[in-house]
Amino acid sequence: MIQIPDNLLCLFSAGVTEQRNSYVIEIPDSEIATGNLQEGEVYHVALLETKSTPDEDITQRREVGIPEPPVEENETRTVDIGDIGEQGDGVARVERGYVIIVPDTEKGERVTIEITDVKETVAFAEVIEREDYYL
Repeated sequence: MIQIPDNLLCLFSAGVTEQRNSYVIEIPDSEIATGNLQEGEVYHVALLETKSTPDEDITQRREVGIPEPPVEENETRTVDIGDIGEQGDGVARVERGYVIIVPDTEKGERVTIEITDVKETVAFAEVIEREDYYL
């Protein structure tokens, strides 16, 4: 069992990826949106190795109160594209600020999507229907 200190600002699972000769831990947008963390600030980070299975990870997340992604693969929903990401893809936000990346969309567009891939902090989707613009 992990001891959780009182001054812990956030707790999440993330992989470590290599980007441009550095290693990156992706912080979920929801941690900034809820005000737990502030962009540009410096924080102490602890990394804990895990040998758990995905099912065990879900159980551990529930034990410490970390919510599961609010979407599931193959789910269909209508979303508004609120931003365009660095790669030019549309960005929609749903419950708790959870991010869905939707290629081939424009800011302000309303689309019906099918979720194709769900990660802990982000999901990816394809457009199955475009709504009339309502800008």
